[in-house]
Amino acid sequence: MATARAARGGTLVIGGGYAGGHVARLLGRRGATIVGPENFLLFTPLLPEAASGTLEPRHVVVPLRPLCPHAELLLGRVTAVDWEARVAHVESDAGPYEVRYQRAVLALGSVSRVLPIPGLAEHGLGFKDLADAIALRNHVLRRLEAAAAELDREAAAAQLAFVFVGAGYAGVEALAELSDLVEDALRFYPRLRGLPRRWVLVDAAPSILPEIPTRLGEYAARELARRGVEIHTRTTLAAAEEGIVELSSGVRVPARTLVWTAGVQPHPLLAELGLPLDGRGRVLVDSFLHVEGRPDVYALGDCAAVPNAATPGRVDPPTCQHALRQARALARTLAGERRPYAYRMLGQVATLGRYKGIADVLGLRVRGFPGWFVTRTYHLYQLPLPSRKLRVVTDWTTALCFRRDVAELSLLGHPRRLEP
Repeated sequence: MATARAARGGTLVIGGGYAGGHVARLLGRRGATIVGPENFLLFTPLLPEAASGTLEPRHVVVPLRPLCPHAELLLGRVTAVDWEARVAHVESDAGPYEVRYQRAVLALGSVSRVLPIPGLAEHGLGFKDLADAIALRNHVLRRLEAAAAELDREAAAAQLAFVFVGAGYAGVEALAELSDLVEDALRFYPRLRGLPRRWVLVDAAPSILPEIPTRLGEYAARELARRGVEIHTRTTLAAAEEGIVELSSGVRVPARTLVWTAGVQPHPLLAELGLPLDGRGRVLVDSFLHVEGRPDVYALGDCAAVPNAATPGRVDPPTCQHALRQARALARTLAGERRPYAYRMLGQVATLGRYKGIADVLGLRVRGFPGWFVTRTYHLYQLPLPSRKLRVVTDWTTALCFRRDVAELSLLGHPRRLEP
C-alpha cells in the first residue's frame, strides 16, 4: 500500500526543472515539496558548451537542495493526480507513495518532438538534456577515431560529415560548438588534416534562427557559411539509413552523424491528467497562471500556454528567461499578491563559436565578438547560484588559457560490471 505524506507548506511542485525549481526557491520559508526525477535543474543555454568541452558538464546543472533550501525534494515520477481529493500518486525507487497538497504547480517541461521519419529513431541523436550532450560529444570524438582508422578516403570523409536538423538556437549553437571541437581535436590526428569536414544544417523554415531579428539571422548564416557550413532552408529530413542522410530536396549526404534538434513538445504526462490543453498539448492557463476549471492548480514553463499581458494575443515561448519571470509571478500569486503576468523580453542571444555571437538586448543589436561577449554575460546573469556562476567563469577562463579537452566520456555513469 502506498504511503501518504503532506506537501510542505501545502504546495506541491510537479517537476524540478528551471520553472519548478525557481517557484520553490522563490516561495522561500513558506515551503514547498518538489517531485521530480532528478535532484538538479539543467541550464539549457549552456548545454552546447558542455557538449564541446568548453564547460565541465556538472557546471551546467544546478543542484535543487542548495537552490531551494526550504523545500522538500522527493525523487520520483508523478503517474497520476486526483484533482478532487488533491492527491498526487508518485513512483520512486523507494516504492509508490502519495502526496497530499493544497496547491499544485505543474512544471513538467518539455521533451524532444520526434517525427515519424524513416530511420530517424534508429540513426538520429537527440540534444535535449545533459546525457544527450555527453553522448553527442562522445559520438563526435569516436567519428574522428573511426576516420583515422579508415583506409578508404571516401569512407573516412563520411565519418567527418555531420548533419543537424533544426536551425533554432539548439541546432545552430550545438553545430558551431562541436565544429570548434573537431577543428581543435584535429591537431592530434595528422592523417585527417587533408580530409574535408562537412557540416550540414537543415531547417524547414525560410531562414535559420527565425526567432531573432532578420539582420542578425542573416549575419549568423553568413558566418556559418564562411566556416564551410552548408545551410539547407525550406528543407526537411526525408529519411536516414546507415551512413546516408536523405533530405526532402533530394540531396543525399554520406554521413555517420545525424543530430535532431527540430523542436520540443510538452511532457506526455499532461495528456493523461485530464486538464484543458491547447492544440499543441500545453496546459491552458489564465493571466495568473491558474489552470482553467481547476481550483488551486497552476502551470508554467514549457508545459503551459502562458498568456503575456505585455504581448497580447501571444503566449510565451519555451525559454529560460520567460520561465524565470513566470516563476516570479506565480510565487507572488501563491503569496497572496494577485497581479496579472506581464513580461517584455530583455533580448535574444546566441553563440556561433570561436568568439562570435549575436545579441539583441534591450533593442541594442550587436554581433561578432561583442555579440559573443554579451551572450556569455547574459547567460551568466541568468545562471542561478553564485557558486555555479564562479565555476562557469573559471571554466571559461581556463578555456582561454589552454587548448580544448578532447577526452571521451563514454563510460560516464555506465561503469563496467564487477565480474569474477
